[in-house]
Amino acid sequence: MIDLRSDTVTRPTKEMLEAMNKAEVGDDVFAEDPSAIAFQQKMAGLFGMEAGLFVPSGTMSNQLCLNVLTETGDEVIAHETAHIFNYESTSAGWLSNIHIRPISKINGDRGLISAHQVSAYVRTRNEWDPWSAVLALENTTNKGGGACYSKENLVALKKTADQENLKIHIDGARIWNAMTVTGIEPAVFGEIADTMSICFSKGLGAPVGSMMLGTKEMISKARRIRKMLGGGMRQIGLLTSACDYAVENHWPLMQEDHRRAKELEKLLKSKDGVNVPAQVESNILIFNSDRNSLEVVKELAKHGVKVVPFGPKDVRVTYHFQVSEEDHQKVIEVFDSVF
Repeated sequence: MIDLRSDTVTRPTKEMLEAMNKAEVGDDVFAEDPSAIAFQQKMAGLFGMEAGLFVPSGTMSNQLCLNVLTETGDEVIAHETAHIFNYESTSAGWLSNIHIRPISKINGDRGLISAHQVSAYVRTRNEWDPWSAVLALENTTNKGGGACYSKENLVALKKTADQENLKIHIDGARIWNAMTVTGIEPAVFGEIADTMSICFSKGLGAPVGSMMLGTKEMISKARRIRKMLGGGMRQIGLLTSACDYAVENHWPLMQEDHRRAKELEKLLKSKDGVNVPAQVESNILIFNSDRNSLEVVKELAKHGVKVVPFGPKDVRVTYHFQVSEEDHQKVIEVFDSVF
């Protein structure tokens, strides 16, 4: 079975397990794990940030970032398709006593926010208003089909955020894919964002782990909140070594994931009754047809390809580095026969 449900379904490679086995470890609750400390410093330096904090999941990383950027009663502006709005169990309200104001989707925006949209969503600072505090950007966009922000868009958004007195958080769950597509250097994001969440368990293929990036003061606060949420961990150098291996060895493979997704897009666009609403840029392809998505998923599974329903009609396909070229050609054959 070829699994294209998500880029989170990968398994650790032999080489990654060897790197984990060689990791020098300590107790991270006492801040004594040398591998974790080194990796946090490495990622912070790479993205032009002061400090980093390793956490179990992207949701925890996002929520720690939002917490340190806000106060009770504040509001976060985000696209209505954003992960923090749709897939994090309303944790912003529960954990930080804030809420999210969604920017309405515009046809063809692919989940990307434009600078000219932002000001209309900034509240006045009356005592009865939620106070606009943060602009949250997702890069790449999941529900937007893997779309990426250009450097020009990010600079314009930063200018608007500064004018409106907003902090910027970047949900970089697939930031490695975004950098592969755009060629933007990692340090550029440190010039744009006040906080970032970066993930290692999606396209990079680590078994677990994300990281919060921000100032030293933010990270110090977030360490305690991480502990309060049950996220204090012990010998996490085993995990950070896997993540470090993934950054060094799997990041370059993403361009092949993107190529394959685009080849499948080309095939589907040639089929009558099939619609690919967002141009494929990275490893995610979302399509729909006149068939129910659950029926499509079931039919493809009969032919040995797993995908995931993404709405009543929409289906998501996500490539990752453990889909070989042979697998990809099989996928092309299956989709060609089913549609």
